[in-house]
Amino acid sequence: MNRLALTLAIAGLAAVPAAASAADITGIWATGSEGGRVEIYRCGAALCGRVVDAARLRGNPDLRDVRNSDTKLRQRRIKGLVVLKGFTGGPAEWKGGPVYDPETGDGASRGYLKLLANGKLELKGCVTLFCRTKVWTRTAGRAGVD
Repeated sequence: MNRLALTLAIAGLAAVPAAASAADITGIWATGSEGGRVEIYRCGAALCGRVVDAARLRGNPDLRDVRNSDTKLRQRRIKGLVVLKGFTGGPAEWKGGPVYDPETGDGASRGYLKLLANGKLELKGCVTLFCRTKVWTRTAGRAGVD
C-alpha cells in the first residue's frame, strides 16, 4: 500500500508543472485583426505585451504609430511597441494597464486578461464604464522584435 501511495504522490507532482504551464500566458498571440501578433512576456513581477507582427508591418517594417491621438507619440515604431503593461494576478485572470490598440490609436488606463477554457485569451480594455473586448489565440513561433 505504501508503494501505491508513493507512486500516486510522484505522479501528482509530475502533473503540477503541466498544469502551471497551461496557465502561463507568455508567448505569441494572434490578435484576430490585421494579422496582428503580440508577444506577452515577463516584465519584472508583471506581464507586458509588445507588437511583433502585423500585415501592415510586413509591407512596411518601419510603420509608425500614426493613429495615436497624442501627436507627440505618432513617430513611435509599431514593431516592438508595448501595448500591455503591468498585468498581475493569475493563474487564469490578470489585471493591469495601460492597454493600447495601435490599429485604432485608442488606449485604456486599465485592462483585464482572462485565459478561457478553450485556451484563448480574452483581453478587455476599459475607460471609465466603457469596455472593449477582444479574443486572442495562442500561436506557435518566436518573437522577432528588432
